[in-house]
Amino acid sequence: MYPYDALLVIDNEGAVREQSLRNVSLRVTHLDALPNGRFVVQGYGAAGDQNAQIYGMDGRRRRSFAMGSAVEYLMADRRHHVWSAYFDEGVYSDPISAAGLVRWDSGGNRQWGYTPAKGVEYIDTVYALNVDDGVAWANCYPTFPLLELRANGVIRLRRTPVVAPEGMAVEGEHITMLGGDRQRDRLHRCRLTESEALLVEEACLTLPNGAPLTRYARPVGRGRHLYLRGASPRQWYVMGV
Repeated sequence: MYPYDALLVIDNEGAVREQSLRNVSLRVTHLDALPNGRFVVQGYGAAGDQNAQIYGMDGRRRRSFAMGSAVEYLMADRRHHVWSAYFDEGVYSDPISAAGLVRWDSGGNRQWGYTPAKGVEYIDTVYALNVDDGVAWANCYPTFPLLELRANGVIRLRRTPVVAPEGMAVEGEHITMLGGDRQRDRLHRCRLTESEALLVEEACLTLPNGAPLTRYARPVGRGRHLYLRGASPRQWYVMGV
């Protein structure tokens, strides 16, 4: 029944705390932390098209707003940006989702939406997303370019050798892409140039004991790190570039 009070359990490098969110009117599918102890959630339910909500550090709702339909990713950064990426069902049916990738401020105000340059492929579905402070990296269908999207307005598009990666970790001139080409355990380490990501080496992803890691939930890319959940919701692995 809506609304309801939700309980978040937060593990910060072994320090566990609980946080209540009051009067939630969504069935939450995406959640991320904002600066200053706030949270943004997105989902569906009793709130209609107001499918995103922001909560203060006291657990009280500060704002509800429409984020569009068919949200594939929702990620925030430490510079008060919220990035939402979409899949095709929203891109072709919802005016907010039509951009494929949208940036909001941490108050829920739309700041920017992706518009392809002339002759450049549009976003149909975002397959992989990495968010760092003030920058998002996206790999998207149908042609799977690597998009570098900075909050200062700089946009770069690069060719990549990987089709449909599941996750990415980025640092400086290097990017490591996980999966793609129907090989979920394949790592592709690439060097970035102005126009493409050049393959440097490939490897197979394994557990720390050397066993293969082929079953995992959707990876979370944060700058130079890629986080993968193992067999349990409490079991996570971290991979660096």
